[in-house]
Amino acid sequence: MAPKASMRRGRPKSVNPPSSSTGIQALNRGLDVLEALASHEGVTLTELSVHLGQSAATMYRVLTTLEQRRYAEASPEGQWFVGPEAFKRGSAFLRRTNIVERSRSVMRDLMSKTGETSNLGIEREGHVLFVSQVESHEMIRAYFPPGAISPLHASGIGKALLSAFDEEGLEGFIKGATFTRFTDKTIASAGRLREELQATRQRGYAVDDEERTIGMRCVAACILNRYSEAVAGISVSGPTARMPDVRLREIGVLVTDAAREISRRLGAD
Repeated sequence: MAPKASMRRGRPKSVNPPSSSTGIQALNRGLDVLEALASHEGVTLTELSVHLGQSAATMYRVLTTLEQRRYAEASPEGQWFVGPEAFKRGSAFLRRTNIVERSRSVMRDLMSKTGETSNLGIEREGHVLFVSQVESHEMIRAYFPPGAISPLHASGIGKALLSAFDEEGLEGFIKGATFTRFTDKTIASAGRLREELQATRQRGYAVDDEERTIGMRCVAACILNRYSEAVAGISVSGPTARMPDVRLREIGVLVTDAAREISRRLGAD
């Protein structure tokens, strides 16, 4: 898609045509732009330039190169967005595993039984990466779009996955963890985390009790592969008012049953 003449804020007053660039620096710059587009719901050329500390001319050359390959696209108002090709290529990551496909019907059933949003996530670099979601029909609901991330220590799925770590793996995580505090209920120490993981193992499911967002709760359990390795987590998330203490056990049973069914589909015993 060629740049539109009406994109006043999307084009600097004077730029040279895109030139071929080689080398890691050029690749890094392109990836920086793509990541910035993905983290904003529309960004102008000026905003992007300030955000990345680069000149408008440089940013425009990168953007138009990405636009030519459909990795970026611009609106008539001059805002830039991630393009469809980025989603298409990014989806190849999910095709490496059949977890999403095999989980989908179970997630829909779990949402139907609980009335709350069902989420699927995997561990990536100390975070939960959400890869699928079935949203509740309720007006007020949890929302974790595919590609969203959350720290392991402040996530239901994250704590479910951590509970399956062996001692060496857990110690390695703790040594590198920053324990960012999001609310007054966020677990903010290694000792507290160990206590919570022990409780998670005893219950069979993890609970995020307003630790990431005030007013929201989450119940999660691990999904195992054929080697009995924890490869993902499934959860139910919703407002605390609809997930009071008296419902947590009921929801926990439904979530663990769902995790067990997906694990079975992946070949676990």
